[in-house]
Amino acid sequence: MKRILCIGDSITDCGRLTDAPPLGHGYVYFLRHMPEWSGNSPEILNRGTDGFTVARLLENVSRAYLPLSPDLVTILIGINNIALMKNTGRTEEQQEAMMVDFFRTYDLLLEKITGSGAKVLLMEPFVFPWPAELQTWVPSLQQMSRGIADLSEKYQAPFLPLQHSLLTAVGHHGMSRITPDGIHLTEQGHRLLAKKLYTALLEHQKELLP
Repeated sequence: MKRILCIGDSITDCGRLTDAPPLGHGYVYFLRHMPEWSGNSPEILNRGTDGFTVARLLENVSRAYLPLSPDLVTILIGINNIALMKNTGRTEEQQEAMMVDFFRTYDLLLEKITGSGAKVLLMEPFVFPWPAELQTWVPSLQQMSRGIADLSEKYQAPFLPLQHSLLTAVGHHGMSRITPDGIHLTEQGHRLLAKKLYTALLEHQKELLP
């Protein structure tokens, strides 16, 4: 059986460490229980951790992730890095330096994971323009997304865009149905993300889980 390891921050964690181990009650849980697997589901592990940045993923990759021998690692990270840039009084020059460091660290993370023989799938971080101050995060998020997409090309790994589809869902269903706070997801939002991830896994099945 193939083993998929999902790593990231609180969006991936989603209760894994507190009230809903081992999968949490977010997109990882819904991915595992997609009816479309038709009894042929891979083993899915959740190691998302509330509050993590990309540097914390790198710190834990050799100790906590690679010993699990995943065939595929999905990565959703970045929003806490954006929060540190925007909410800690950094100048524009300091924020840009932090962005450069983000990409350097992400690159090292991917080097370690792929060096172990595992495949990777990179997911786009996202934010909603509500509350209004989160709108100021969007340019940095767009820069981050472009850089992650570039890394996906470097490592010949699928890149899963999420920002546009989640904002489209907000347009159809209303903000409160998709996000409770502009950063995290409601159950409906997590179900949508799980479906997007499942579709990407199916599309790239031969290269990711041969």
